[in-house]
Amino acid sequence: MQSLRVQLESYNYQYYVLDDPSIPDSEYDRCLRRLQELESQYPELVRSDSPTQRVGAKPLDQFQQVSHEVPMLSLDNAFSADEMVDFNRRLLERLGGTQSTLEFACEPKLDGAAVSLLYHNGVLVRGATRGDGKTGEDITQNVRTIPSIPLRLRGEGYPAELEIRGEIYMPKAGFEKLNEIARSRGEKTFVNPRNAAAGSLRQLDAKITATRPLEMCCYSVGLVRGGELPEQHADILSLLQTWGLRINADSQVVTGIDACDAYYEALAVRRDDLAYDIDGIVFKVNSLALQDRLGFVSRAPRWAIARKFPAQEELTQVLDVEFQVGRTGAITPVARLAPVFVGGVTVSNATLHNMDEVARLGLYIGDTVVVRRAGDVIPQVASVVTARRPEDASPVVFPQSCPVCGSVVEREEDEATLRCMGGLICAAQQKAAIKHFVSRRAMDIDGVGAKLVDQLVDEGLVKNSASLYSLEPEQLLSLERMGQKSLDNLFASLEVSKQTTLPRFIFALGIREVGEATALSLANHFGSWEKLVSATESQLLEVDDVGPVVADHLLQFFASQTSLAVVHTLRQAGIIWADIDVVDSGELPLAAQTWVVTGKLETLGRSEAKSYLQKLGAKVAGSVSARTSCVVAGPGAGSKLAKATELGVEVIDEAAFIELLQQLGAKE
Repeated sequence: MQSLRVQLESYNYQYYVLDDPSIPDSEYDRCLRRLQELESQYPELVRSDSPTQRVGAKPLDQFQQVSHEVPMLSLDNAFSADEMVDFNRRLLERLGGTQSTLEFACEPKLDGAAVSLLYHNGVLVRGATRGDGKTGEDITQNVRTIPSIPLRLRGEGYPAELEIRGEIYMPKAGFEKLNEIARSRGEKTFVNPRNAAAGSLRQLDAKITATRPLEMCCYSVGLVRGGELPEQHADILSLLQTWGLRINADSQVVTGIDACDAYYEALAVRRDDLAYDIDGIVFKVNSLALQDRLGFVSRAPRWAIARKFPAQEELTQVLDVEFQVGRTGAITPVARLAPVFVGGVTVSNATLHNMDEVARLGLYIGDTVVVRRAGDVIPQVASVVTARRPEDASPVVFPQSCPVCGSVVEREEDEATLRCMGGLICAAQQKAAIKHFVSRRAMDIDGVGAKLVDQLVDEGLVKNSASLYSLEPEQLLSLERMGQKSLDNLFASLEVSKQTTLPRFIFALGIREVGEATALSLANHFGSWEKLVSATESQLLEVDDVGPVVADHLLQFFASQTSLAVVHTLRQAGIIWADIDVVDSGELPLAAQTWVVTGKLETLGRSEAKSYLQKLGAKVAGSVSARTSCVVAGPGAGSKLAKATELGVEVIDEAAFIELLQQLGAKE
């Protein structure tokens, strides 16, 4: 039994702390089941630190209070490089000129819940929340369920009493999965990973906590008795890792405040690619001796500071809800917001997705809401602050007919989306379809922007994409901002666009669910438009990326005389492409390989790189796994590059990738 415990804890350490599993899950499960059988047979030999004891205690009636012998302090914040320079100046002044420059330990500031873990002779005896810094809540049963928290420390040399501080958080993937399960059950979803982590820790039933995908990362120590620790903060963290605790792999020691700024900027670029949320960077003077000299002020240490990233969540008010009609007739509710600065930009609109989302949020017009924006993600309403609902708030009423053309709206079975059934008689659908057709990744018609498309449709000059090619110059001269030079550029672009490729043309048609990758797969599989348009359902289903839903949308398009008439008119207007020689995908150079493209590619661009890979037979995935053949990494590559390095997956830069394309004859 002891041998199995040691073995399982070793597996846990490799999996949860080092991110380097040494065995398959099935072998771990076999070892765990064997230990469970033995402990069931000999219950008197069950130990509190056994891997089998992570869940099982009875639900609590309430949490007990815990006093922190060493207070859990908060941090002062900085919001700019100038404030960091001031922070550094204050440190040097307080040290009386004995230091000309300082060494800092830099750590991502995880967005979770701060906790304290107390170990007696290496055994976990207590877990507690931060609370007010002096008094927290006893959450021992709950922290015991988190796999990255060891029930017994590894190795030797740890103090008799050791308190470890850290952040319990929920990775983004786990958060999305948790909310997906909640939505499928009709339950309330969590607003963000931080709230999900905090809520999971405060469950009175530890069995519920055990089902939540929580992790812990250590950032410091508190109480230490009966032993000594290194004199550098970073060395302490490294030692904690050898004892079985997770530390952040992106932590780094730098010298000087300029290096702190460089670290901050580098993490800011990678922020959205990380597997977890961070809201800033924590900078700590690395020397414990200097920390003691610098001391504390109020509730925060003088020797540490958190430089915050721009907020990704803010409060604002919903002024109205309007309804937009897309190119497939989907009617999307959009919240018009009182402008608010969030995620680095001013936000005044946020998508509400569909009827079900509005109902889930319980949103009324006039409500105060939490708006969330992370990186390039479209702003979304994360939750409603019902306590601030004004008396004159009104419910959101969905339209009974299309708000643009007045046509009937329908909600298809198993869909949350309302759709206008007006088709191309609907001006909104006309505009959206034409904007898609002329976009850079479709027909790439420069000079036909969104505002011009709106004018052309509103003036009755075009009704579909084919109408663009029958325009006459004199029809456009009266339009706003349409001078002779703009006119010449527009018609030159229309002429150039007539020379295209079959994948671009298929994508430009805007068939539901047919994106760039699917259009490329269809073109490579059938080789010509004639073979594609005459394909049967079973033939369509033979294509990669085409399932029953996509096949049904394709067949509906091919059966529509209106759609085929537009295609015929486009071809009559002179749009041509070369047919593709159909090659057995198994004969292509990168057949059966899975590639990932990450970071910024400065010469090709990521979409072009993916297109080349698909033409060579590779599957392009969005995440890195042990089955990934190669990763193309540009500047700013984040968690995907780190994962590839951990798994030993081959990584090449853009220059090497272009060289490979040239060797394979895919690029001149």
